[in-house]
Amino acid sequence: MEKIQWKVEGMDCTNCALTIRRYLEKKGMKDVKVNFGTGDVSFDINGNTATSELSKGIESLGYRVANQRPVTGNRQPFLSTHLHRFLFCLPFTAVLMLHMIPGLHIHALVNPWVELVLCLPVYITGMNFFGRSAWKSLRNGLPNMNVLIAIGATAAFIYSLYGSLSGQAENYMFYETAAAIITLVFLGNYLEDASVHSTQRALNKLAKSQKVMANMIAFDDQHREQVFRVESTELRTGDLLLIKSGEQVPADCKILWGEADVNESILTGESLPLHKVIKDMLIGGSIIQDGTVKAQVTAAGNDTVLSGIINLVKRAQGEKPPVQLLADKISAVFVPVVLGIAAVTFITNWIILENFASALMRSIAVLVIACPCAMGLATPAAIAVGLGRGARNGILFRNATSLELFKNIRQVVFDKTGTLTTGEFAIANWQLAIASLQEEEFKRIVYSLEKYSNHPIAKSITAEWKSKDEIRWEKIEEVKGLGMKAEDKEGNTYQAGSFEMARQLTQDDKHSVYITKNNQLLGWVDVKDEVRPEAKAVIKYLHTKNIKTILLSGDKYAKTKLLGDQLGIDEVIAEQTPGQKLQKIAELNSQIPTAMVGDGINDAPALAKASVGISMSDASHIAMQTAQVVLMNNGLKNLPAALGLGKHTYITIRQNLFWAFAYNIVAIPVAAFGFLTPAFGALVMGLSDVVLAINSGRLFVKKVE
Repeated sequence: MEKIQWKVEGMDCTNCALTIRRYLEKKGMKDVKVNFGTGDVSFDINGNTATSELSKGIESLGYRVANQRPVTGNRQPFLSTHLHRFLFCLPFTAVLMLHMIPGLHIHALVNPWVELVLCLPVYITGMNFFGRSAWKSLRNGLPNMNVLIAIGATAAFIYSLYGSLSGQAENYMFYETAAAIITLVFLGNYLEDASVHSTQRALNKLAKSQKVMANMIAFDDQHREQVFRVESTELRTGDLLLIKSGEQVPADCKILWGEADVNESILTGESLPLHKVIKDMLIGGSIIQDGTVKAQVTAAGNDTVLSGIINLVKRAQGEKPPVQLLADKISAVFVPVVLGIAAVTFITNWIILENFASALMRSIAVLVIACPCAMGLATPAAIAVGLGRGARNGILFRNATSLELFKNIRQVVFDKTGTLTTGEFAIANWQLAIASLQEEEFKRIVYSLEKYSNHPIAKSITAEWKSKDEIRWEKIEEVKGLGMKAEDKEGNTYQAGSFEMARQLTQDDKHSVYITKNNQLLGWVDVKDEVRPEAKAVIKYLHTKNIKTILLSGDKYAKTKLLGDQLGIDEVIAEQTPGQKLQKIAELNSQIPTAMVGDGINDAPALAKASVGISMSDASHIAMQTAQVVLMNNGLKNLPAALGLGKHTYITIRQNLFWAFAYNIVAIPVAAFGFLTPAFGALVMGLSDVVLAINSGRLFVKKVE
């Protein structure tokens, strides 16, 4: 299976997305996701189906697959966008509306044939778009909102044309109504597109940073180094780059020469620059603030961390949280229901008012003011902003459902090592067991033994006690589960390891590393795992929100309890295996909704079991499948923002859905009783989507913690 991602133009409502999804599923495509708000369509395709055939099929439904067409230039053909159509129709409609200005009477403008000539270009333009789309949607059995617009405008136009041809023009002059409906709906569609695009700005900013110019290093036939300017899209793994101060890193790469201060805020939200040296990784999209480096590309194009983030967010935007399901069900039957209401409005008003023209105008007003788009746009608009803001600040949501689940979280479970602590050890204390042994000699023995170990504790000790005068061992080995064992030239045996190694020499099991010589205890060393500086503030924040905190660790109870008390954690559960952690999370989750924060590797089963799994991970682990939320760059400080952003995104979705339902429930009866003209209804219909986009846009600046 190959994953296909397209940008499809021409989708206006949930029905449009439903039409495309059903078509692709009918053709055998799997995991089809369609987001009409952003135009993103993704699906899995097998090797037997040509994408060109699917593209033509989608175009036959009335839509356009943008990235399947050859690029002919940056300029779009005239009348190919809603803005173009609106600007074309506006002069004709404006002249038609002049006779409605009080005190202004231009005899030529009330001539039915002049009005027909002015209305005809607008009507043809409108039907070329709305009419085509409406007919194709009806042909496929899924009427979209363009059916309402096309019927409304056509009814007004045909009614006026009949009056002109029958010589009864004074009673049938509604050309301006037909033109106004088409023109104002084009305006509304343009405003809707602009509003939706504004909700995508955080993701668009990330996407734009993918394409930059790069300085690629090459060598001529004399092995002299030369630098060429190329686009980042041309880079391949293994290419050599020169990146100077002020330039953007064009792809993921590893530093081979030089050092620099790097700003990774576009990916992590962290404004402070990080100092990078030889062998450190650079993430594509970050900025070299100071320094110059030569680096080798490790990932380019769609394989980069930044590309992975963008694809992750796009996939999440295509997901629908449970709160949207009701709106989708209503949207699917919305157009037929409105057509029925419009028919009842026409018949009822004609019987009561005994005026065909008034009844027709009221039924047309019902058609054009109804807005299924608002119900379909309510969720995508809010999710686009929520996910975009999260991605911009180092918070990645793998799916939209996790955004909604945050509202119910009442307790948060933390792993210890690498989550509340840095995972980097430092010597906390040490002591000699033999008074005659000198301190420097003890440190020399410890360093000489631990130098050959890859254990994190051993590395932390050797980093602090580094010595040039190390012992030259005759032989040395690492005994699994115990520690290091060595023999010097005089035949003395030394060991450095856990309590199991020194069990026969002492009853004190509280220390990290024990050092022995010829089965005699020389002393011990204690190390501590440094607590993250932001950990205490995060725990305090959760308590202010009445969220219970639990520390779940595989470490010994004494050490775990000490950390829990230091941070003020409510409950401590220690000495748990990965299987026991999984059982404990399942037990906690069955009581109340629970989030778990872990390092995303050892805690993978428990993360998957929690209501919301939150992974503490740097960028290289972004592709983990177990956690629904990833805090990049080990960003525990972003946990309050992740929780708050999830809750406030859900609140925004509810507000949007309330507006969408309330608008249609109020607007349709108002139009049916004759309190709105069709032209004003068309304008209000377009602005209804803008209201949702503005409300969603508040998430960009709203305080969410």
